[in-house]
Amino acid sequence: MNSTRVKTNSRILIVDDVVDNIRVAMNILKEDNYDFSFAHHGAEALRLLIEDSEQFDLILLDIMMPGINGFDVCLKLQENPATKDIPIIFLTAKVDVDSITKGFELGAVDYITKPFHANELLARVKTHLDLFHAKKLLIKHNIDLKTKVKFEMLRLLTELEDSQKEAIFILAELMEATSDETGKHIKRVAEHSALLAKYHPCLGEDDIENLYHASPMHDIGKMTVPIDILHKPGRYTDEEFFIMKRHTTNAYALLSHSDRKLLKAAAIIAHEHHEKWNGDGYPRGLKGQDIHIYGRIVALADVFDALTHKRYYKEAWNIDDAVNFIIEQRGTHFDPELVDIFQEHLDEFIAIANSR
Repeated sequence: MNSTRVKTNSRILIVDDVVDNIRVAMNILKEDNYDFSFAHHGAEALRLLIEDSEQFDLILLDIMMPGINGFDVCLKLQENPATKDIPIIFLTAKVDVDSITKGFELGAVDYITKPFHANELLARVKTHLDLFHAKKLLIKHNIDLKTKVKFEMLRLLTELEDSQKEAIFILAELMEATSDETGKHIKRVAEHSALLAKYHPCLGEDDIENLYHASPMHDIGKMTVPIDILHKPGRYTDEEFFIMKRHTTNAYALLSHSDRKLLKAAAIIAHEHHEKWNGDGYPRGLKGQDIHIYGRIVALADVFDALTHKRYYKEAWNIDDAVNFIIEQRGTHFDPELVDIFQEHLDEFIAIANSR
């Protein structure tokens, strides 16, 4: 079996000790005209990467291999400045939560379990290649996001605020492609959030703008959640819910390194919008005003919109039932002051809910 060489901007290294696994992956991906190289064990992969790390844009890496296993290969690549930014997708039969968690902790951008679906592999490879190339563009414009999480993203042309908004729009679109969110949901959450900020006595125009432009990123971390969990129609198992909850911390790890105000706001929102006023939320169990006001606002906006619109796993609630739920959760799930604002200006929130 020889390396396949086709002129393309995207170069993929496949590392697996089973030749048939390499053939299957290449056959699935060949329709996108990628440039493939392969290695049959970890040592061979490290040699190829050390010889010329710049030739690869993505690595598909098996875990269970003789000699140096996939985890050790990933660790060595993360420790090497020349290879640490190359996105790694684990392609493995190991499906236990500890292995998945370890893969992400070591710096992989994604984790696909065997046997995988062709469409899933094609979609995830394309997404992470797009993100990798987007980061290269950012570096050319001196915008250092210093990200240490599962994927590379953002495409900015300048350091101006308009470029931040453009990047958020791009990221929101990428999120829509992998989650149950829709562009309409994201837009309505932005409008609900801005409206709550408008009537809040302690927030100003900057906060309204921050919430409007940053709230679309509230669930960007779902891009790190395996598709079979993200799109599961029934209730999650404890292990699945543990993985799902990590979308908040994964997003924060990505976005919190930026000094740009909208991305900093997005980091807070993504991290804290599942916290609850009574402390029963996640990921940190924050309580009351320990939760940032941006997180408290988007929590209410997100839940109200989710209740009033159909998702693949549920029908839409009628407006009255959704409103009553928000009111009933005053002081438990939601900030009491925000629920009061919601009630006082209910017609405006209902108008947003019915607008799209």
